[in-house]
Amino acid sequence: MKKLTTLALALLVTLGAFAKDKKKDPEQIGNRDVGKGVNFYSIEKEIALGKQLAQEVERQAKIVDDPIIAEYVNRVGQNLVRNSDAKIPFTIKVIDAEEINAFALPGGFFFINTGIILAADSEAEMAGVMAHEIAHVTARHGTRQATRGTLVNYASIPLIFMGGWTGYAIRQGAGLAIPLGFLTFSRAFEEEADLLGLQYLFKSGYDPTAFVDFFEKIQTKEKRKPGTMAKVFSSHPPTGDRITKAQKNIQEILTEKPEYVVTTSEFNEVKERLIALNNRRKPDKDDPNRPRLRRAPGGGAGPIDEDGEEKTQKDDEDERPTLKRRDN
Repeated sequence: MKKLTTLALALLVTLGAFAKDKKKDPEQIGNRDVGKGVNFYSIEKEIALGKQLAQEVERQAKIVDDPIIAEYVNRVGQNLVRNSDAKIPFTIKVIDAEEINAFALPGGFFFINTGIILAADSEAEMAGVMAHEIAHVTARHGTRQATRGTLVNYASIPLIFMGGWTGYAIRQGAGLAIPLGFLTFSRAFEEEADLLGLQYLFKSGYDPTAFVDFFEKIQTKEKRKPGTMAKVFSSHPPTGDRITKAQKNIQEILTEKPEYVVTTSEFNEVKERLIALNNRRKPDKDDPNRPRLRRAPGGGAGPIDEDGEEKTQKDDEDERPTLKRRDN
């Protein structure tokens, strides 16, 4: 009887292990097929398509050629890829654009704007964005989403296999025309990318809470200053429900580690380098060739600032001292 009980318990444990969703088990990363689903694209066709789209991106966008910045971002990204469910190699490049945006094309072609790096306060925050986009590729969301669209409009199948995009909705991504189906995903796909991305971030050694912190931050930025995020990126901002789910996944799926990587001196150096590059591109206010507006003598306008330009009311307000009340 005791032997039967032991066998029964062992069977229950085994069944429980099979019943556990592998997508919610970070220990199974690399040993699970997260890209399963109806898909008209083979892996080879997906890579070929992604390469074609990536070439269009590089023709239209300004790719950062600074070797220190490019190598650093690629290294962070490749570390995340190694700790993901990826079964294909990734090509990671930085686009010189202030918009907060990142997108991964089918087949492992990943682009991140400098705006992400500048907006992030730590390497873990930047890595969180990258992990989410890498998850879209590992789960093959782009071609699975396109396949769903094709099933709705069966007449477009020949266009897909011939590489044509006539009749497809187009949305601007980093100033680029990209087929809508490859950059916007269903709510379920976004939540899956959140789930997988969190695990990739965690397995790579980063603090997973940075994932939520950054998306909350850019939501606040977008509310305060609309247009901060690129249209594609802002089409699926984390809702309160998604943020709550991400926090729940952190608590229930991820085991707490004694320490995490939050940031590195290299991230700070790269960010400072980007800021310096941006500042060098801005017009020099001491440039004698810079156009200036001056008031005519006797024009009755306001006072002139140190650059010889008319001071505005806002200028005066900015110069007022800030008074701090002293507590008694």
